[in-house]
Amino acid sequence: MLFLVAALMVFGVLLGTVAHVPAPVTLVGTAVIAAWLLIFAVRERTTRHHRSASRQEGSS
Repeated sequence: MLFLVAALMVFGVLLGTVAHVPAPVTLVGTAVIAAWLLIFAVRERTTRHHRSASRQEGSS
């Protein structure tokens, strides 16, 4: 939870600088964040799928 609060604070600071940095820097930052979120979503999905499969095998 503390990590999320810190991330939101950093995001708020960076959001104010988007208007002052060149467009390529903003696009690189956007791509990094998008890749991070995509990797996180894939890992969460595969972990949940693996956990539910393990539970179903154990209950049989």
